[in-house]
Amino acid sequence: MRAFSVNAVEQADLATQLRVKPTGVAAVWSWLWNFTRRKPIAAAGGVVLVLAILVAIFAPVLAPHAATDIGVAPKFAGPGAEGTLLGTDQLGRDIFSRLIYGARVSMYVGVVSVLIGITFGTLVGVTSAYAGGWVDIILQRLVDALMGFPPIILALGLMAALGASTNNVVIALVVILVPGATRVIRSQALSIKELDYTLAARSIGASSTRIIFRHMLPNVAATYIVLITLTLGFAIVVEAALSFLGVGIPPDVATWGSMLELGREHIDKQGWMVVFPGIVIALVVFSVNFLGDGLRDVMDPKLRGR
Repeated sequence: MRAFSVNAVEQADLATQLRVKPTGVAAVWSWLWNFTRRKPIAAAGGVVLVLAILVAIFAPVLAPHAATDIGVAPKFAGPGAEGTLLGTDQLGRDIFSRLIYGARVSMYVGVVSVLIGITFGTLVGVTSAYAGGWVDIILQRLVDALMGFPPIILALGLMAALGASTNNVVIALVVILVPGATRVIRSQALSIKELDYTLAARSIGASSTRIIFRHMLPNVAATYIVLITLTLGFAIVVEAALSFLGVGIPPDVATWGSMLELGREHIDKQGWMVVFPGIVIALVVFSVNFLGDGLRDVMDPKLRGR
C-alpha cells in the first residue's frame, strides 16, 4: 500500500511538471511551433520576411557584383545570358545584384520608419487616452488633419519640401504612419484606462508615468506588434512608389522602386527589368501581410479561436 502511495505521488508530481508552461527560450520555441501549426501561411510569410532581412544585411557577401558596377555584361542581356542570373539593364549592370542591394535600402526604410512611426504613435495614443481633456482634443485634431490627406499625396508633399534622400523618405513615412497608429492605440487605451487595475493604481497615488508605462503600454503590446507587421508592407510599397516617381531615394542608389522606374521605358522589349523587381516587391509585401493577419488572429482575443 505504501509503495502504491509513493508511486501515485510521483505520478502526480510528474503530471504537474508536464503541465508547467515552458519559460525562456523554450517558451519562444513553443509559441513559434504552435503558431506555425495554427497559421502555416503566416509562418511562411515570416520566413520570407526573415530571409529578406538577412539578404539585406549580407548583401555585399551574396551579390556577385556591386550595384553600381557598369558593363559586367553587355547591356540588355537576358536572364541567364552572358553569365548573369537575371540579365542586365541598359548600363550592363547585373539585375540580380541590384535586387540584393535594393533589399538593403527597401528593408532599411521600411523597418526603421515602421518602428519609429508605430512606436511614436503608440506613445501618443496612450498619452492622449490617459490625459483626456484638452490634451486629447488637440492631439486628435492633429491626427484628423494628417489623416485628411491621402498618404501618397502627403508623402509627395513632404519629399518636395525635404528633398530626395533615404532619411527624408523615412521621415515622410513616419509622418504618414503616426496618425493611424495613434488612432488604433488610443481606442484600445481608452478601455484599458477604465479597468480595475488602472483605477486601483490611480487610487493609491501612482504617477501618470508609472501608470502609462507599467499598466497601459504593456497591455497594448500585442496591438503594437500587429501594427508593425501590418504596416511594414505598406511602407515598402510607398518607398517603392516614391522611388518610381523619382522623388524618393536618389536614382544612383539601387532600390526596388528605382529599378521599376528605370525599366519602365524598356518594358516592351526588356520586360525582365520590370518583372523581377515587381515579383520581389509583391512577394515581400504579401508575405508581411500574411504574417500580420496571422499575428492579429492569434493575439486578438476576439479572433483567437479562428
